[in-house]
Amino acid sequence: MADHEAITRLESVLDLQRKAFIQNPWISIAERKANIKKIPEMVLSNKDEIREALNQDFSSHPAAVSDFVEVLGVVARATYVISKIDEWTASEFRDVDPQMFGKSKGEIRYQPKGVVGNIVPWNFPIDLSLGPLCEMLAAGNRVIIKPSEYTPATANLLARMIKAAYPEDLVTVVIGGLDLAKRFPQLRFDHILYTGNPAVGKIVMGEAAKNLVPVTLELGGKCPVIMTPGSVTPENVKDILGIKMIKSGQMCISVDHVYCPRSEMENFISEAETYFKDNLADFAVSPDNTGMISERHLGRIKRMITQAEDAQVRSITLGGQASVSANTRQLPLTLVVNPPKDLDIMTDEIFGPILPIIPYDDLPTVVNDINVGERPLGLYVYSDDLATANDVVNKTNSGGAAINCAAIQGALPALAFGGSGNSGMGRHHGVEGFREFSNPRGVFTRGRPVEDLINVFTPPYAKGLQFVVEGGYQHALKSLQRA
Repeated sequence: MADHEAITRLESVLDLQRKAFIQNPWISIAERKANIKKIPEMVLSNKDEIREALNQDFSSHPAAVSDFVEVLGVVARATYVISKIDEWTASEFRDVDPQMFGKSKGEIRYQPKGVVGNIVPWNFPIDLSLGPLCEMLAAGNRVIIKPSEYTPATANLLARMIKAAYPEDLVTVVIGGLDLAKRFPQLRFDHILYTGNPAVGKIVMGEAAKNLVPVTLELGGKCPVIMTPGSVTPENVKDILGIKMIKSGQMCISVDHVYCPRSEMENFISEAETYFKDNLADFAVSPDNTGMISERHLGRIKRMITQAEDAQVRSITLGGQASVSANTRQLPLTLVVNPPKDLDIMTDEIFGPILPIIPYDDLPTVVNDINVGERPLGLYVYSDDLATANDVVNKTNSGGAAINCAAIQGALPALAFGGSGNSGMGRHHGVEGFREFSNPRGVFTRGRPVEDLINVFTPPYAKGLQFVVEGGYQHALKSLQRA
């Protein structure tokens, strides 16, 4: 579809969904559950097609990762949301001073925002389309999903699945290129979720601000691992490398670089070499190795490695060599040891199979190094001393964190997921996701019969409010004395 046609369709379906929301602004809880239940049914019945589409888009994509993340991960999230929707949608009563307001009640009612737009990245095109959809539908919204132009096979499959499951005025998919992506945040949605990089996130936020449309931005960043002294063990090294190899590092919460005690750096490298030699000698050309999403991204990763080699920085290739003749865009994992801070791998989010190993001499210096930079989406600490690990977490700032593992905080349906500062704002997953896509509407219900002092707020004040004010001052002073 040409972009001008895609834009016309986007504007048309936004108008359609807005009118549908105005006509029916409160979808029943039973209907919301039924709508969410369609999500696991959809991915389970199309699991083979999802595998194939991802393999087409990435040129090489492990079937097990497709099944575990894009199918079963979505099923788990939908199932969890359905189990919690009654609890989440219930009114929350707040304290009301009975002396002032009698038997009146104050409560928060979670109201649907309206029409929510989801601008989806290419790295997890099913999971990041349908996962947030669970909470958007739980909140009672209508949703328009825009997949990435880098994953055309998956986008087309997603559009077919959604069309078969939902009416267009409830959930739909719009497919297009750069012009559609530019137009999307310019429209009057009631909320926009964007997952991607900070540069585009700033554009999305700027365009949305023109219509005062709230945004949730999940923007990635350079997620560090901090290995405390004594934590360089075979198990921990294997864990870090394993997380890095998921999607070949093309994951927003992947390990970007490792801070390693200087005295243990060679041990880290040795353990990494042993692990690959014993288990992943031909990883570069194996079906477990996800290809780079595009030739452009492949070239970018290769240039980063070449830049480090030209600077005579020590590099170690793990997992063999990618086949020159294969058109799979696969790469081995490259360790880059003690790189200078001006290299691209130290200034840019890597988003690929390169792992800088940065030696350090004292932990406070590492904490300071992290704090003076941009806040990462994830931060990971390895230590047998939980007090030390928690001290590092408490003294740093990131969107999420994990201790003695990496990236798992982004896989839990119940745990809020999102960024801080340059890595984003807002949350999805769990009750925080439901609330993110809801309007927490404060509702006050005056008690009957009237036994309150509300009328003192209105003139003439000498007959009522002045008396209440004097009593209020006395109450405030007593409260301060007791505090």
